Amino acid sequence: MKIYRNFFKRVIDIAASGSVLLILAVPLAVVTVWLHFANKGAGAFFTQERPGLHGRIFRIIKFKTMTDERGADGRLLPDGQRITRVGRFVRSTSIDELPQLWNVLKGDMSLIGPRPLLPQYLPLYSPGQARRHEVRPGITGWAQCNGRNALTWCRKFEYDVWYVDHISFATDCRIVWSTLKKTIMRDGINSEGSATTEAFNGHN
Repeated sequence: MKIYRNFFKRVIDIAASGSVLLILAVPLAVVTVWLHFANKGAGAFFTQERPGLHGRIFRIIKFKTMTDERGADGRLLPDGQRITRVGRFVRSTSIDELPQLWNVLKGDMSLIGPRPLLPQYLPLYSPGQARRHEVRPGITGWAQCNGRNALTWCRKFEYDVWYVDHISFATDCRIVWSTLKKTIMRDGINSEGSATTEAFNGHN
């Protein structure tokens, strides 16, 4: 299915992301204003450098779900204390991922692919794990269909590489359908006992 991987997948990405951004323009504007006030002046959007296709760095954009509140020592409070009620809802329903449609439209990302992680993880990957960068990163992917943040890092990477080797229109349709079901059920949003998943250290 090289023609799908090299051509039609990108065509679908452009058509789908552009259409959804137009259709959801008003709801996204409402969420932006809602988060602006809920985040106590910290802004409604979060941007961060992430490695994309072949490890090239781009800036991902998401809705910001936490405040920038700091403790007496000047350090940011733990994630669990900074996430707002609005932010928790936005994250649990995966609404926070929707601004990444702009990244898809630009070509930084795909609708389906391994999730883009942090640049500091690049030297920690084994050669096999690094193969996840042979394709564009995605808003959702095979790992998200099989546990999302409830998975160990090693297991996530196994699913990511499986996807690299099995890209097809049928596989992508299966991932979209599974992601929708898990989003509705709010399944696997966070690893147990934390607001965000634990950092990858090259072993976990």
